[in-house]
Amino acid sequence: MKIHPKHILAKSLILSFCYLAFNCTQKSGNESDDNSEATDDKSAYYTDEDFGKISKINTHVHFKVYDTTFIAQAKRDHFKLITVNVNSGYSPPIGEQQGLAVKLLKAYPNDLAYATTISVKDFNEPGWAQKTISYLDDSFEKGAIAVKIWKNVGMELKDAKGKFVMIDDPKFDPVLDFIEKSNATFIGHIGEPKNAWLPVDKMTVAGDKNYFSEHPEYHMYLHPEYPTHEYIMAARDHMLEKHPKLKFVGAHLGSLEWDTDTLAKRLDLYPNMAVDMAERITHFEFQAVTNPKKVRDFFVKYQDRLVYATDETVNEKTPIDVYSKQAHENWLEHWKFFTSSEKMKVADVEKEFNGLRLPKTVVDKIYRTNAENWFSLEKFK
Repeated sequence: MKIHPKHILAKSLILSFCYLAFNCTQKSGNESDDNSEATDDKSAYYTDEDFGKISKINTHVHFKVYDTTFIAQAKRDHFKLITVNVNSGYSPPIGEQQGLAVKLLKAYPNDLAYATTISVKDFNEPGWAQKTISYLDDSFEKGAIAVKIWKNVGMELKDAKGKFVMIDDPKFDPVLDFIEKSNATFIGHIGEPKNAWLPVDKMTVAGDKNYFSEHPEYHMYLHPEYPTHEYIMAARDHMLEKHPKLKFVGAHLGSLEWDTDTLAKRLDLYPNMAVDMAERITHFEFQAVTNPKKVRDFFVKYQDRLVYATDETVNEKTPIDVYSKQAHENWLEHWKFFTSSEKMKVADVEKEFNGLRLPKTVVDKIYRTNAENWFSLEKFK
């Protein structure tokens, strides 16, 4: 039977229409391949507007003077704070710091918590451990929820023989046991960023370049006679092995800030370890320049072990109203990095990077519930 050319044309038109209709349907169904934000559930993500509405905890700030301006800014931004005492040469005596923390705690019982610290001044004297435990017992009675150890252990403190003292030294064991039995958290600023062992021009972020240029005493590249980064980290790991039930928060990403894979290995090995992000978020941003997916996947996988912190220090050097404004802008920048997928540029990182656009469930843990759990912050719940 001969088919009329008009019938062939009609059939071709029908087939073409069906093909186009099918492809349009397929494109609509797979649109997320080209633009995931167009079809994903936006209710699962926060926006910039949510920053001032969501309850958050900043687990690492320092008050060196009594002031309410910074706390007022934190309250406006829906932040509760943990002020951390520290046994450093830049800080007031630890008893004075504790007195200030207790005064702030009484004034703002629902907005503030505090971490005490310990002195290693008399570490080589008999009775140091018992004296330290007595001080901590008094601190806990006054409301301390955690204990901070500083980088002078491992990088400055020496024993009677002139050898550098590491955090796994047996003299620390009874003190750490007491912290554990008191259900307090041990915050460890152990070591420094790996950048400290590099020349300034090889460092990855501007903040480290500035800090170690201004503080050559901690620029380990200039002090090859000091312990290596690997040695200090190994001592910290040994301490965790000896005290597997001690709640430990590694300050400043546990000094493993340069590589999410290296940090992940420690978190896998030590389930009693979390890390705070104080002054190290730029290292995540630096890694996001080249591999944002890897950084995002790390946050999702270890969402229960990452605690928001910034390390602002309230002192007399900068007018508090100016400093509070700077802190607000810093907090907003962090929020954008965690919650959006936008291109970003910050002062500390040379190149642009994308935000991580983490789900609400992960953001809530980073900003609030992890802090509640790792620091037993029942009063903030």
